[in-house]
Amino acid sequence: MSLAAADLGPPVVAAVAAVLVAVAGGVATTTDTWYRRLRVPAWKPPDWAFGPVWAVIFALTTTAGVLAWNGDADPVARGVLLAAYAVNGVLNIAWSVLFFRFRRPDWALAEVAVLWLSIAVLVLVTGRVSGAAGLMNLPYLAWVSVAACLNLRIVRLNGPFAEPA
Repeated sequence: MSLAAADLGPPVVAAVAAVLVAVAGGVATTTDTWYRRLRVPAWKPPDWAFGPVWAVIFALTTTAGVLAWNGDADPVARGVLLAAYAVNGVLNIAWSVLFFRFRRPDWALAEVAVLWLSIAVLVLVTGRVSGAAGLMNLPYLAWVSVAACLNLRIVRLNGPFAEPA
């Protein structure tokens, strides 16, 4: 394998992983009648804004992961990096499943706290290698902070929630 092909490996793998997480989360997200009937605060971003915001977040977070991967060849550090991203990807998808598929914003609210912590870990793990990589994860942390506040308001405005029918 040429050096140029080896250099493309991490970006390609990271991009494929990001697309898989994005697609899985998107498939789990349904804006059906149940969703449209939820009472939401006036400050909720419009539904059309979520796609572009997530696209930017996934691009930045993927780039941060590649920078951290390329910045530290230590196998242990790379293992920690991969584990942090894998856990975060699972939690990212899980929030959509809990909120939209299970129709349990209350469960999603508990889960979003763990998701938020996993993003803070991404900031630390990538920032340890590259300050720029750490900063690239801050929009993700900010967006999920807004999402957590929105999730809390939805729970307060609509709860209690029952088991899905």
